[in-house]
Amino acid sequence: MIRFRAHVLVRFAALAVVLGMAACTAPDPSVTRGGIFDPYEQSNRKTHELNRALDRTFVRPAGKVYGGVIPRGMQENVGNFADNLSAPSLIVNNVLQGDARGGAINLFRFAINSTFGLGGIIDAASEFGVNEEDTDFGETLHVWGAREGAYIELPVLGPSTERDVVGKLVDLFTNPLTYALPSSDRHYIRAASVAKRLGERNRYSDMVDSVLYESADSYAQARMIYLQSRRFELGGDMDAIYADPYDSADDAGVADPYEAPYADPYADPYADPYAE
Repeated sequence: MIRFRAHVLVRFAALAVVLGMAACTAPDPSVTRGGIFDPYEQSNRKTHELNRALDRTFVRPAGKVYGGVIPRGMQENVGNFADNLSAPSLIVNNVLQGDARGGAINLFRFAINSTFGLGGIIDAASEFGVNEEDTDFGETLHVWGAREGAYIELPVLGPSTERDVVGKLVDLFTNPLTYALPSSDRHYIRAASVAKRLGERNRYSDMVDSVLYESADSYAQARMIYLQSRRFELGGDMDAIYADPYDSADDAGVADPYEAPYADPYADPYADPYAE
């Protein structure tokens, strides 16, 4: 049964790669490298409002309850347990990316934490200075040359891109534990992951609330933060990462032709130009 499921996974992953590379929309030529390509902004904003409502009604209150009831140390144990259960998926993606070093590190972490870490409850590997090499199938597609595609906000899951949407879909099937464990035990993986997310929502509540509920445009703010973080994570150029065509640009992402080309963005606008 495990071999059959693995065979299905290989075929599904191959199909997802082909569809993913073909489906990622090419950016408009007017959008410069590193800019924001958001042709679905109208529908994305509707999804964003749905996500804000879900967060305000369910996720945020649940996170506060979880953070108030469960001691911080136990929350860390649950987070460690969830991370350890997801480690095999990281190893699969390391292999697919040809990243032998990352795969060896994550395999070592999984072995150490599963034994000395009591099934992953304790992050014993980090105590030895071996830190996780985080990755996912979205990064695998990036390594294989797939375009980022258009920005998309998903219901519940939040900010993403066309490439990462395919990555998230495939990652549902890349963890070998889901095929090795009995069906009754697979719920632990999902439950631990949900509990970890609730803990993170509570831990970073001030930052998340400032973006979702205190920003002048929470959609644009969340979009910018996600794209900056994701591109940096994938090894992007810092200059390109922070180039937002919606800052001092028209709707097409073209720079303002009346702006001084050599203007210093950090210069004091009130400084006396005749002062020594």
